Amino acid sequence: MPVVNFDLMLQAFLKAGGLPNQVPFWSHLLDGQNQTLTPNPDTIYFNPFFDTKDGPVVVEIPAAEGGSITGSIDDCWQNALEDVGLAGADKGAGGKYLILPPGHVGTTPDGYIAVPSDTFQSYAILRSNVKSGSEADVAQAVAYGKRIRVYPLAQAARPPETRHLDMAGVLYDSTIPYDRDFFRSLARIVEKEPWLTRDKAMIDPLRTLGICKGEPFDPGRALEETFDAAAQEAHAYLDMRYEAVFDPPFAPGTRWALPAVPEVVEGMPNFFASTEAYPIDGRAVSYSLAYFSAKHLGEGQYYLMAIRDAAGDALDGSETYRLRVPANAPVTLYWSATVYDRETHALIRNVARASRASTSPGIVAEPDGSVDLWFSPHVPAGKEANWIPTVPGRGFEVLFRLYGPKKPFFEKQWVLPDLVKDQLP
Repeated sequence: MPVVNFDLMLQAFLKAGGLPNQVPFWSHLLDGQNQTLTPNPDTIYFNPFFDTKDGPVVVEIPAAEGGSITGSIDDCWQNALEDVGLAGADKGAGGKYLILPPGHVGTTPDGYIAVPSDTFQSYAILRSNVKSGSEADVAQAVAYGKRIRVYPLAQAARPPETRHLDMAGVLYDSTIPYDRDFFRSLARIVEKEPWLTRDKAMIDPLRTLGICKGEPFDPGRALEETFDAAAQEAHAYLDMRYEAVFDPPFAPGTRWALPAVPEVVEGMPNFFASTEAYPIDGRAVSYSLAYFSAKHLGEGQYYLMAIRDAAGDALDGSETYRLRVPANAPVTLYWSATVYDRETHALIRNVARASRASTSPGIVAEPDGSVDLWFSPHVPAGKEANWIPTVPGRGFEVLFRLYGPKKPFFEKQWVLPDLVKDQLP
């Protein structure tokens, strides 16, 4: 699942005219045209793809002056290689990260932060933080992010111009295809990448599906129909496992949880090095609904997901809900709440907006400093600034982000309450 997730994002970029070692970015806050898995529509994304087949690749992160980056470099298995920016290895001073291919030998030149990778393909999720959602602040975040540079180490003496491709307004779809196309993506990765020792047990089973390194993938109609049926069955199984992730919750008595089992959270930073666990199904669940992993989750950002309201009922796009965000949220940057389609885990298409954040222009706070957010298919009277639209007849889920989370959050001194059904005021 994580490598297919990666391949789908790369294929969407290639379809839009991009190439590896180039930088797709979005020049405005994301809308439903971006169909990646649970993206953040309150930041500006720069998502370069790297290919080190011809040698090491440099990615330059600008110093946190006039802007800042929150993000990580991941291999194509979406294992975090290194965090960058304020919460990363450069600590906001900026730096030249050198992505090294599998089996690379030799010393790292002075002035570079070495990032060894077990895969030739890798990518980075880099968020250029915005002070607010105003046009001026968004433009500033875009200009700052375009200072990110990518080039081969072999050309470091005279780096070529980095190509940044604006994906705003382009349908960029990397939702998981639960059919034969899933296996086509998997075959591309198997052909391109070396087998990791931990995954060698999959070589023979995949061969029985026609996925074999060095051989064309041509399964035939009968097997493709089997793929379609098998993928649908897997989808139902993963969704059942996803439902179980929310027990126990992050804070006792609530419905919010980090949407990953503990073995996945613990294994991501160290490439699942534990000899006592290898959470194949847990990892599949996580990457069926999200992309990217951080090297040090909780330093730059943290996530809470809800799929049910306070009464335990599934969130329904036909209903009206209220979420009261308590005052004095323990964050150094911002908080946000985003709605995603329950089935695809992507932004809902053709709605006015996908989220509200503490940085959203015009958002209204209560006298005590708390903020009421409203989720419904129609604008509650007088609440437009704090409203996030839903779609009747469709289930949805809410992801609450904390950027720069502080100690009181992890100590449960500040607790996010559940969504409650309410009436239109």
